[in-house]
Amino acid sequence: MRHLRSTLLAGLTTGLSVALLSGPLQAQTLDIGVMGELASFDTSQVSGGVWESQVLMDVYEGLVKKAPDGEILPGMATDWEVSEDGRIYTFHLREGAKWSDGEPVTAEDFVFGWQHMLDPQNASKYAYMLYPVVNAEAVNVGDKPLEALGVESLEDGKVFQVTLNAPTPYFIQLLTHYTAYPAPKHSVEEYGDAWVKLDNIATNGAFKPTQWISQSRITAVKNPEYYDAEEVSLDQVNYHTTEDRNAGISRFRAGEIDILRDYPSSRYQWLKDNLPDATHMAPYLGSYYYVLNHREGRPTADKRVREALNLAARRNVLSEQIMAGTFLPSLSFVPQGTDNYDVQEMKLGGDDMNARMAKAKQLLEDAGYGPSNPLTLRLRYNTSDEHKKIAVAMAAMWRPLGINVEMINSEATVHYQTIQQGDFDVARAGWIADYNDAENFLTLLKSGVGNNYGAYSNPEYDALLDEAATTLDAEEREKLLEQAEQLALDDYALVPLLYYVSRNLVNPALDGWEDNVSDDHPSRWISIEQ
Repeated sequence: MRHLRSTLLAGLTTGLSVALLSGPLQAQTLDIGVMGELASFDTSQVSGGVWESQVLMDVYEGLVKKAPDGEILPGMATDWEVSEDGRIYTFHLREGAKWSDGEPVTAEDFVFGWQHMLDPQNASKYAYMLYPVVNAEAVNVGDKPLEALGVESLEDGKVFQVTLNAPTPYFIQLLTHYTAYPAPKHSVEEYGDAWVKLDNIATNGAFKPTQWISQSRITAVKNPEYYDAEEVSLDQVNYHTTEDRNAGISRFRAGEIDILRDYPSSRYQWLKDNLPDATHMAPYLGSYYYVLNHREGRPTADKRVREALNLAARRNVLSEQIMAGTFLPSLSFVPQGTDNYDVQEMKLGGDDMNARMAKAKQLLEDAGYGPSNPLTLRLRYNTSDEHKKIAVAMAAMWRPLGINVEMINSEATVHYQTIQQGDFDVARAGWIADYNDAENFLTLLKSGVGNNYGAYSNPEYDALLDEAATTLDAEEREKLLEQAEQLALDDYALVPLLYYVSRNLVNPALDGWEDNVSDDHPSRWISIEQ
């Protein structure tokens, strides 16, 4: 396969189709517009943005990888066996796999990488993803040493063995996530914390990073040491930080970027009319929701306030009028389409908004709020036109209840760092499935989990998730998870608002891009044909 990137002639502004046909051919370079800034090439320090996954899946590779359609394929492991009780996985590592500096990728790098992710000194928000592994949680909270983790390097580093607490149906899917990537043990031992500097870094994916201009661009080039390098068409990938999505559309039309991730919903119809071959919208496992701060002293720690906020939310208005049909209304946390799961719903008494608003006013009055003591909420959202539109709409929906809303926006990395610290009353958040299982969403409301931004804590909820994690029967496990979600919804733990769909602008000349429910698109498969 070949990638032949098209570049516009100076001054050409007549649109994408002309741009693709008129420009001179350049090096095999792919330009992607991503929504935010990568926090670090150290996966233990990553903040959780979907834009970070795009970069990391290109420069690292785990035991398995994804095909263009989302199918799971062998990666650093060529094959594996599972014990009869479903608890022990034995992975045989690919012979000849190397880091970008030429050092071999061994099982020791996976042992070290997983220990690094769980090391309490690194305070990874995503460490809980590995909790199915024996002693992972105890290691992560500092109760046991790193060496107690249930992973081993066998046969001189050729075999990586994992022991789980219980059979875990989604375990192989989980391995596609960056929490399960290896880390270059030799580089960390040589450079310490400076191992992630671009002069020192070693990666094992199809590309290796070579340049990082903060809030502008990350550049990665083809990794000649990658075991499948001859089948990688691209010489270079540029990831452009493009938080202004309308500006991103202009750059796409000008031929400056080949892919724009998550174009604004307000532009969908225009894009579909004017760039039909480039405009993609597809089903997506994702929830758009508002986090409610449960920490002591916050008004949203009061269940009556949380219920009132949910009662006043007009989700159909958000979906159909504000977002022009590019989101679906939601009364649940786990999205529709999740495998082996019946979606639960928050009970709000139907569509009679007059009755709902009357009940909401009474709840706020019972909680001590009214004309003489109005409720003021600090609502945080990350910079985006559509996030702003939703925030403005939600503030307008809450205003008849006498609620004053102070809106605060910041770029994505700062936003998530701030709400992680608890500095908010209500905060915009979105969650895209790391793997197709309800547990991936429900864990976000478990006590002590890093991405439980609102610090929701319910012992009964935690117990249901713990029981589900050790339940072998699939139907019984499903019932436990559904019971847990309904418990949280009845507690008004959050404000579910919308289900995502994936929205991407894709150069029609791209080969190797396929819409899929995870919206994962490794650059390793992509090429552009003339």
